[in-house]
Amino acid sequence: MIPKERIYAILNRQPVDRLPVDLWCTPEVLDDLRRYTGLQDELAVYDRLGIDKIVWVFPGYNGRYFDPNDSGEITLWGVPTRMVKAGLATYQEYINPPLAGYENTSQLDSYPSWPDPDMFDYENARALAESARKWNFATIGPWISHFEIYCQMRGLQNAMLDILVNQDFLEATLNYIDAIQTKMLDRFMTELGDLIDIVFISDDMAMQDNLLIPLESWEIHFRERLRKWCDLIHSHGKKVLFHTDGAAFPVVQGLIECGVDILNPIQHVCPGMEMSRLKQMFGRDLIFHGGVENQKALPMGTVEDVVRETTDCLSTLGSDGGGYICCSCHNAQAGTPVENILAMIDTVKNYKIL
Repeated sequence: MIPKERIYAILNRQPVDRLPVDLWCTPEVLDDLRRYTGLQDELAVYDRLGIDKIVWVFPGYNGRYFDPNDSGEITLWGVPTRMVKAGLATYQEYINPPLAGYENTSQLDSYPSWPDPDMFDYENARALAESARKWNFATIGPWISHFEIYCQMRGLQNAMLDILVNQDFLEATLNYIDAIQTKMLDRFMTELGDLIDIVFISDDMAMQDNLLIPLESWEIHFRERLRKWCDLIHSHGKKVLFHTDGAAFPVVQGLIECGVDILNPIQHVCPGMEMSRLKQMFGRDLIFHGGVENQKALPMGTVEDVVRETTDCLSTLGSDGGGYICCSCHNAQAGTPVENILAMIDTVKNYKIL
């Protein structure tokens, strides 16, 4: 099977020759893999390593290519950023949230930096997807979010307070964020058609040991908006991948009821996210993506540690014939040994489906 066929089969719960292996990684890790393979083209690297890469497709905006991980003086939502060095890695940090000083909902009408859905570069997105297809890869895009964008625009501290004491402002702002992205998403899926396979929704709802916001707040402010997005995505024949780090167990059933098809990244070291529990309770309703522990095993473990970790993910999340796309649990971080990444890939490729 070629990579996209393997991904399609898993998503549709059909037989596969082997379970697929995807890779999320930072630019530093990708550069290490370029040096290892001797190839510069990103997709050529994935092809050489035998990765079933689900390729990211981000549309540009107003003449600038947009990748949520890239630096830029200001985001398309009007949020300034800076790049921060942390050890071997460089990360994007949002600064000076433009809505931090807003005190009432009437001010939102005059905010100057609401994105225009017509200014996204759908043609460029199509070209990116066509490139992925030439390598026989599946695709995922664009990148939509409710609460993460709200936190960027409002500032994390203000956003946390708004959840509790300023819900009218929260709702009014979310209405803008939702409406703009809904128009963009509908056009994105229409213009790309069969070139896009999965839509990526990212809204971290959990920390390392608990939810980030009360479950009741998720039910009130985010559940129905997510359901509408899932309905729209399904009406175009696409699958929904929902990303939330951390101890997100309390919201998982709600995500399923909204229509989420794929859950990422399965941070199983967090309370409630134990793989056997998730598989037993939700394995019939969700495809799992991720799993390979990325705080200790992958970046700091031995090759043997990575083999054991990957095998555990495969035998648990991938039991009963599939329902699992193996991948690093979020981005493999700068400094992760290449031999550990290769160990994850090779373990998946050699694993016999039970």
